[in-house]
Amino acid sequence: MRVTIAGVEFSSPVIAASGTFGYGVEFEEIISFDRIGGFVTKGLSREPMAGNPTPRIVETAAGMVNAIGLQNMGVRPFIAEKLPKLQRITNAAIIANVFGFTIEDCVEVIHALNDAPGIAMYELNASCPNTSHGGMVFGTDPQMLWDLVTHCKKASRRPLMVKLSPNVTDIGLMAYVAADGGADAVSLVNTFLSLVIDVETRRPRIANFTGGLSGPAIKPIALRMVYQASKAVSIPIVGMGGIVRSEDAVEFMLAGATAVQVGTASYADPRAVENIATNLKRWCTARGIAQVSSLTGGLVL
Repeated sequence: MRVTIAGVEFSSPVIAASGTFGYGVEFEEIISFDRIGGFVTKGLSREPMAGNPTPRIVETAAGMVNAIGLQNMGVRPFIAEKLPKLQRITNAAIIANVFGFTIEDCVEVIHALNDAPGIAMYELNASCPNTSHGGMVFGTDPQMLWDLVTHCKKASRRPLMVKLSPNVTDIGLMAYVAADGGADAVSLVNTFLSLVIDVETRRPRIANFTGGLSGPAIKPIALRMVYQASKAVSIPIVGMGGIVRSEDAVEFMLAGATAVQVGTASYADPRAVENIATNLKRWCTARGIAQVSSLTGGLVL
């Protein structure tokens, strides 16, 4: 069940996604960390952030829309308060999710994390608006994405995975730009920009007006994007988007992913990540698949 991403070994290709697994410590008594490959922390910013006003989560058909607003305690409190306990309770790979509204913000977070022990790699969230350039999202503009990745890679002492926005017309190009900028891996997809309306009040159901759509509804689109990215780059791909069972994980790996992240499913079942990892192992055993890594890129055309 072991896979390797940018030199980091994972005991399983099933990883808990950022924003759905807290800081990891919240799941200490819920799952067995030794049965999952690793987890990605909530996004960490330079300073603490309160997030958006409520309501900020709405259930939709086969998914949900959220506009949490990247609420988090800030990188330095995370290092001081959460990371020491994480190191005591788990040997699973810890991936720190990094974000900022300027390149300098992201670089400062990475500098703070560089001296913190026990972190396997970074996941750079490229779906944030660049406040220095009118609010355009880093991950939707090739030049801005390249600038972000190059600066963060230069600052990083650990492997850098870039989480791509799906709100683009050519995901293969954006994956290529990230790789060209120095990314050691890419993860995709993040949520799709969406709107939900209350027909009685005629107002948006999310206080922030729009939010990000996730869950099973996006899986076919996410699969297509993972496949396209796999044809554009040679670096490892971590796929996500609507994974709720082991067969979903297999689909992403066949489309070109080395590993997968499970997100929204954890809201319905806090043990989803562990269950999917366990069932993936059973699925492979039942079919005589000796190494789960052999599934990657196995789509037959």
